[in-house]
Amino acid sequence: MSLYPINLDLKRKKCVVIGGGKVAMRKVKTLLKAQAQVTVIAPSLTASLAELAKAEAIFYKSKEYVYGDMAGFFLAVCATDSSLVNAAAAKEAKEKHVLVNVVDQSVPSDFMVPAQVSRGDLLLTVSTGGKSPALARQLRLELEKEYGDTYGTLLDIIEKVRLELKMVLGESKARETFWQQAMNTKILAFVKQGKLEEAEAEVRNAIDSFRSKS
Repeated sequence: MSLYPINLDLKRKKCVVIGGGKVAMRKVKTLLKAQAQVTVIAPSLTASLAELAKAEAIFYKSKEYVYGDMAGFFLAVCATDSSLVNAAAAKEAKEKHVLVNVVDQSVPSDFMVPAQVSRGDLLLTVSTGGKSPALARQLRLELEKEYGDTYGTLLDIIEKVRLELKMVLGESKARETFWQQAMNTKILAFVKQGKLEEAEAEVRNAIDSFRSKS
């Protein structure tokens, strides 16, 4: 399968999860992290999902899925333990042009959710096209070890410096050239060692050096 990689902005988008088990809980957690408005449709919930419903972090409809439940949603996840229910819900989602993911692959999904590592705004993902979830998990574990929380902090530093850089370098092409030269292995080595002050100093030194040459 040839997949088109994409990161979706789900903030305030209406999303629905069909199912109330452990798999559904994992999907709900990911959607909530993306700040989606999540509705769960299931006759019963795990304790964790029940807590989210009680806290009004999700909307809960205590019922079996029936045709018509997909109306008004942007994205749907079919996560029941019944292939027949998942297939029926997915069929309606496709009819209504709702993006759909089916966890048991009983019918083709519009998208797959890759294994992911999140470090602040840094998001690293691994996908095997559904051929080997075990390999994707193993690679995710390796990425977790390789890229610690300091990489997320580096992004915060870069964002701050970028705002300052606009005042120093007015042309976007000049800023692009700067970042291509500045983001070197020395800075990344500092980050990996947890030396964020040194990494920021290196970036600022690169600005001064670039400015003197331009």
